[in-house]
Amino acid sequence: MKTLILAGGSGTRLFPLSREHYPKQFIPLVDDESLFQKTVRRSLLFSSPQDIAIVTNTEHRFLVRDQLAAIGCDCRVLVEPVGRNTLPAIYYGVREVAEDGAGTVAVLPSDHLITATAPFHEAFRRAERLAKDYLVVFGVRPTSPHTGYGYIRPGEPLADGSVVDAFVEKPDLPTAERYVADGYLWNSGMFCFDAALFLAECETCAPEVVRAFEHPVEEAYAATPALSIDYGIMEKTRRAVVVPLEADWNDVGNFDALYAALQKNGNGNAVRGEHIGIDSSENLILADRLIATVGVHNLAIVETKDAILIADRDEAQRVGEIAKALRERGDSRAFFHTRVHRPWGSYTNLEEGRAYKIKRVTVPPKRRLSLQMHHHRSEHWVVVTGCAEVTIGEKTYLLRNGESTFVPAGTVHRLANPGLLPLELIEVQIGEYTGEDDIVRYEDDFERA
Repeated sequence: MKTLILAGGSGTRLFPLSREHYPKQFIPLVDDESLFQKTVRRSLLFSSPQDIAIVTNTEHRFLVRDQLAAIGCDCRVLVEPVGRNTLPAIYYGVREVAEDGAGTVAVLPSDHLITATAPFHEAFRRAERLAKDYLVVFGVRPTSPHTGYGYIRPGEPLADGSVVDAFVEKPDLPTAERYVADGYLWNSGMFCFDAALFLAECETCAPEVVRAFEHPVEEAYAATPALSIDYGIMEKTRRAVVVPLEADWNDVGNFDALYAALQKNGNGNAVRGEHIGIDSSENLILADRLIATVGVHNLAIVETKDAILIADRDEAQRVGEIAKALRERGDSRAFFHTRVHRPWGSYTNLEEGRAYKIKRVTVPPKRRLSLQMHHHRSEHWVVVTGCAEVTIGEKTYLLRNGESTFVPAGTVHRLANPGLLPLELIEVQIGEYTGEDDIVRYEDDFERA
């Protein structure tokens, strides 16, 4: 079986943990592995690394590669030039992974938390048996009348599943209660089908997508409509079937869902970090520093280096409104953490004020930044650990821990790590403008503009 993992999207519903350039699938929410890495590990139960492909966007492609390397899995990475919802992503991916037009393909979102026990295996075996003749969607047995999920109404039973009678949108609470009582399933967004069958159904149900992909990828994404696979294919095809998924499943769509996924202490608090609670219960607390609470209940308290969220867990689905408000006023915190990932490594903003900024810069072994120049700022570099290869103007030389150098404004320069250990340095920027867009690139290993 081939596996296609969808790893695009933007981070809004778990702000401030997630940001647009660091969405939830790349965050280690429940332990030291991200949801994306956990999805790749589940895929390895059915597919070899060379049979797994990741569909992501230009912003996240290097983060994907770094997280794959961290778990020792070398998979193919397909890059969308622009997001067009799930159907173009899946169509693009299926055409690439099934170049001979045949074979079973599983499609998995990368931001789900799933316990891959025996019921999970059994559901995929059933789906694989159906995949030759049907487009299979996995339906999760509801544990509550949830209003945040779409539902599937099973129809005529088959040996390994049921014909899909209807897809229904997210309901209100009374409707959700009725759906659960009537045996409806949550729509998991996971699929399994024969590649040739899927491509043929796209010809019938979404010919505009097929026509767009007769052109090269850049042109295809400019021409294709933005469509979900549910709306574009599954609600139109006569070959949709649903296989029940009995495994523990959580889409971690808000902080209340994350609370449900984490272990609780004796007071019902789910804590990652240090917490002292006096008469405090059923709270979600995620923080890097000590959080002390007195007499509070049912809250989500989430602290990062640049933001703190305090919300009633019952209102957790509204957190996206905060990210939207930040975007509308052009606040960079909607897009980035204080630690920002780049293809060459990462940097962390430690402090800034008028006419200065201080960063911690980390460069993995054998990587280098672009050959670049800044108009409005100079930079001081102090090596903390590792060995830096520094190019400033016409000179190139090495700096070791404790050594420093100065890059005048307007000077072409480059920083590289030629060693076998990570390079870490402190960068002090001085200038009337220290924005990230004050950069002119002359050469770049990662083909950025």
